[in-house]
Amino acid sequence: MLLAASTLALVVPAAARADEVTDTLNSAIAAYEEGDIAYALDELEYAKQLMSAMKADALQAYLPDAPQGWSREIGTDNDMAMAMSMLGGGGTAATATYSNGDQDFTVTIMVDSPMMAMMGGMIANAAAMGLPIIRVGREKFIEQDGDLFALIGGRVMVQVTGDADRDVVVETLKNIDYRGLKSFEG
Repeated sequence: MLLAASTLALVVPAAARADEVTDTLNSAIAAYEEGDIAYALDELEYAKQLMSAMKADALQAYLPDAPQGWSREIGTDNDMAMAMSMLGGGGTAATATYSNGDQDFTVTIMVDSPMMAMMGGMIANAAAMGLPIIRVGREKFIEQDGDLFALIGGRVMVQVTGDADRDVVVETLKNIDYRGLKSFEG
């Protein structure tokens, strides 16, 4: 019964937002039919923001649990969305910071960001650039300046930053559902 209540608590906010999306889209249509193009565009932009938030919430499910003895704090998408907007817009991101009091690291998962083209070239040429490659299951992460990067399925980037012990980071990364990420649609 507790599991059903917990699941319902997670579904209700998304369902409420989905209703808000429908209401906003209907408002945009009404404004368009009334000839108020500026307001219709504002409503469409707001609906897009709501749907992006829903997609970011779904992406958070792929962030791995904290290692034993560590805590995990899910980040807000606002800072990441702003940064992605400044880099050409588009994409969805989810972040979590892991800490044990002495060390910390942050895992960021980005989907459909314009940064993918840049990172894809770097990852494909990692060996030629002299960058170390770290295997996590079937995935290849490159290390650059202490950070780890992987491109999953050509459209998902997993990035790790921080000062935590590399073995802890790699073990944490093993808990990501990479197959699910490859087909993530939000």
